[in-house]
Amino acid sequence: MTANETTPRRFDAVEIELLWRRLISLVDEAAAALVRTSFSTLVRESYDFSCVVTDATGQSLVQATESIPSFIGTLPETVKHFLRFFPEEALQPGDVLITNDLWLGTGHLPDITVAKPIFRNGKLVAFSASTAHAPDIGGKIRSPEPREVFEEGLQIPPLKLLRAGKPDETLLAMIRQNVRTPEQTLGDLWAQVVALDLMEERLLILMEQASLDHLRDLAAEIHSRCETAMRAAITALPDGIYRSELQTDGLMDKPITIRLSLTIAGDQLTADFSGTDAQVDRAINCALCYTYAMVMYGVKVCTSPNLPNNEGAWRPISVVAPPGCIVNPVFPASGGSRMLIGHYLPMLVFGCLGQVVPERVMAACGSPMWGMNQSGVNAAGKPYANMFFFNGGMGANMRGDGISCLSWPSNVSSTPIEISEHIAPIRVHHKRLRPGSGGPGRHRGGLGQEVLIESRSETPIAVSFLAERTIFPAFGIEGGEAGAPGVLKINGETVDPKRQYVLQRGDTVSLATPGGGGHGPASGRAEAAIGADRAAGYLG
Repeated sequence: MTANETTPRRFDAVEIELLWRRLISLVDEAAAALVRTSFSTLVRESYDFSCVVTDATGQSLVQATESIPSFIGTLPETVKHFLRFFPEEALQPGDVLITNDLWLGTGHLPDITVAKPIFRNGKLVAFSASTAHAPDIGGKIRSPEPREVFEEGLQIPPLKLLRAGKPDETLLAMIRQNVRTPEQTLGDLWAQVVALDLMEERLLILMEQASLDHLRDLAAEIHSRCETAMRAAITALPDGIYRSELQTDGLMDKPITIRLSLTIAGDQLTADFSGTDAQVDRAINCALCYTYAMVMYGVKVCTSPNLPNNEGAWRPISVVAPPGCIVNPVFPASGGSRMLIGHYLPMLVFGCLGQVVPERVMAACGSPMWGMNQSGVNAAGKPYANMFFFNGGMGANMRGDGISCLSWPSNVSSTPIEISEHIAPIRVHHKRLRPGSGGPGRHRGGLGQEVLIESRSETPIAVSFLAERTIFPAFGIEGGEAGAPGVLKINGETVDPKRQYVLQRGDTVSLATPGGGGHGPASGRAEAAIGADRAAGYLG
């Protein structure tokens, strides 16, 4: 090894900023290519995907701007798992790795993760990686009902989708045979590969132009700066142990209690879920990989929201969860609807950090995400599957009202009505704001929405739902009141959102998504704001 290889390269402020902007540009370009070449509405309309570049050890370096919070945390960890199965000597240019393993991936099977090792001068220098929610993964249609992972669809262990650029036709045939939407599922998968190739191409050009034989020094510089900033943000918080707990709707009128103990000690923060309820024999278990990502997101929002998301920012934070609890389930637990637990976790972090920085947190949100899964056979006799998202209201904070109909903590977009009606045999009679659903307060919670859907299919449609806060509404803080709970009805009758149903032609589904919680006493709301709400029809 030469002296130049052992002496770390230094970057001045201008150079590091230019390189950083180039990195952001290349992952954003790859994300745009993924959207343009994808087949399903989950990627094209809802943006349920992520693109990242890691260093040669799987440490995250840069993410695409459109990436969703959970994948930002899980995707680099999956790359590290890939390296355990395929160390550097087992990799070659043109390889593409793939998995949807519950515990190595994102916590549920529909999310397919792929990664491509990037070589320069014969040496591994980085990985391009992507996770995207597939339109179908086989098994029972996605719902909370499955009791174990085997019921939830095709499991893909860490494998090579491509070997030196040559596709594994056996694996592709296996995927095609096991999903309801082979064209869409494989189309999205190849769109992900396009994104990997584009990240590789652009990164190698950058490295050539910047005379970078490897990324070790650049990654170390970026990670060091982010780690220093995160440690400073944690140090600014008072040391101590802060606790919070909440209940989710759970199953069959049996709420789930999640408990969090958050310890701040100097420049380190530990989130401990000891005392949380045990895993259940339904698909709402939240694998540790997803728990980790959601905790990281909650901490970062409260401490350093403008800091880039990469390995350096995560180093001062650790997560502890007893094996077998609902936020760290053990095999063969099911987890297809893991967001019905996982989306509560940032709010638990807020419950802890709100005790020391109340100005940085918001009231509870009307999401966890609401969605409707459907599958059936179309008029041509071909199976199909679709997933549509319907968002609730955001919680208010000390600076203003909550935003209406916005997904949080996942930033997936709602599917436009025109798209839904085009790809599925349904008619949307209305989709409108839900008056009176925002929690009252000095600042009002965001409104949910009301959606009425009619089946226009000549054949039965199986439907299942992602729906929470039908029992425990989004709570207010600092004297604010709770938002309205969600309501799900089929043919006018309230139903259990954790079950699957079959619709016949003419049957209707009515969704009323929850409103967000309010902030501060309602008596302190400005008369002008009340008048504006009344004029807009927000008060019900």
